[in-house]
Amino acid sequence: MKVGIPKGLLYNKYHPFLITFFGELGAEIITSADTNKDILDEGVKYCVDEACLPVKIFHGHVASIKDKCDVIVIPRVMQLRKNEFICPKFCGLPEMVINSIENMPISITEPIYATSKKSLYKWAKTAGKKVTSNNFKIKSAFIKALNAQEKYHTGILDEGFDMKIALVGHSYNIYDNFINMNLVKKLNNLGIGVETMEFTNNLIIDLQIEELYKKPFWTFARENYGFAANAVKERKVDGIIYVSSFNCGTDSVIIELIKSNIGNFPLLILKVDEHTGEAGIDTRIEAFADMLERRVCNESDIPTHG
Repeated sequence: MKVGIPKGLLYNKYHPFLITFFGELGAEIITSADTNKDILDEGVKYCVDEACLPVKIFHGHVASIKDKCDVIVIPRVMQLRKNEFICPKFCGLPEMVINSIENMPISITEPIYATSKKSLYKWAKTAGKKVTSNNFKIKSAFIKALNAQEKYHTGILDEGFDMKIALVGHSYNIYDNFINMNLVKKLNNLGIGVETMEFTNNLIIDLQIEELYKKPFWTFARENYGFAANAVKERKVDGIIYVSSFNCGTDSVIIELIKSNIGNFPLLILKVDEHTGEAGIDTRIEAFADMLERRVCNESDIPTHG
């Protein structure tokens, strides 16, 4: 049995769980290549125009491996935390893919509620049945997959730079170097360190959210706002770069909330889609770096009084 796992969307955060789970069931794991231009072109061909860039790219990942596997995983991620939901496009992702790409293999599309181990195990039992009927094997694979996921950590926390920025956005924009055009490397080359949301405690993020009139409905929105607001409040960074996909509805709200919270604190918004040119990105981050450097130098020139 060959199980296909596309390297799109939340693969960057949860692939240890998926690969371990299906591997322990005895399946051969087929993953797509890292995002590249061919995958992007395939995704644009199959996906609806109104979708955001990461969803289009996910279609490309699926198309690239659909003929190489017996079963393909299309994660319908609903919840990662109680009383919050994921982007609405995740809810209908399987239908988007299956109805857009012809000759799809058997697809694992069951909803994923990862609010507790018990809830997640319900998905594992249903998904595992596509590979084996052995309930003991499914439970054992689930436990090993959880352990593999718990040992896996993401995040960027650069040290040794004179300037640092908070890099904000959905994880698939932050960690897919094709989507963001090697943004972290470009910033490091300009002498700017990067910090991401993973190094801010959830309790601190929740405290920032309590200051809003209403708690965000979406998990990514809560995380991105809370991280950005706290980074400015504690003066942990010299500026913020928000990487956002064109047509992202949740980002359009959260970016405005961040702007309202931080006042004149340096903020650069990078909107990306399939037409975004690397030269334009380079020009904008270089100008932002120059502005940060002048700002930092001016602040260091202000005399202090004992």
